Amino acid sequence: MLREWLLALVLISLASIGASADDAQIARGGYLVGIAGCNDCHTPGYFFGEPDMSRYLGGSDVGFEIPGLGVFVGRNLTPDKETGIGDWTEEQIVAALQTGLRPDGRMLAPIMPWHAFASLTEDDVNAVVAFLRSLPPVDHAVPGPFGPGETVSTFTFRILPPGETAADAP
Repeated sequence: MLREWLLALVLISLASIGASADDAQIARGGYLVGIAGCNDCHTPGYFFGEPDMSRYLGGSDVGFEIPGLGVFVGRNLTPDKETGIGDWTEEQIVAALQTGLRPDGRMLAPIMPWHAFASLTEDDVNAVVAFLRSLPPVDHAVPGPFGPGETVSTFTFRILPPGETAADAP
């Protein structure tokens, strides 16, 4: 009986060490996501000065226009299976972060700083993945991307080449 009790105590201790490691990894990922500014482009309301933290990283409501390429809106990074990255594998999330390649074969918009994230250590990129997986799913389908000349359904930041003029306000 004492032997079974000691074995159970050891297993419980090991499980709590594993949980602490997972908690530490998630905390590290949250820290990295925070300093990387992911919230800025991926949380609704952020660009209006009122981020909706109940939909944290659930996808923006503002796009970026890049001349000749179109308008890109920060996607839903939560584990929602319909509108977020919930169906992406860990390897697919890492590939998107470090190579810019989405699971569907499309490259991320040039505004996404995946080149910077390519230098994350394996531990750090895995911590970011663990953090994203730990978020509550947000059901928010982000519109776009919109090709050049397509009608845009969101507010949009414009990136103008030198010599261009700002659009007239409506």
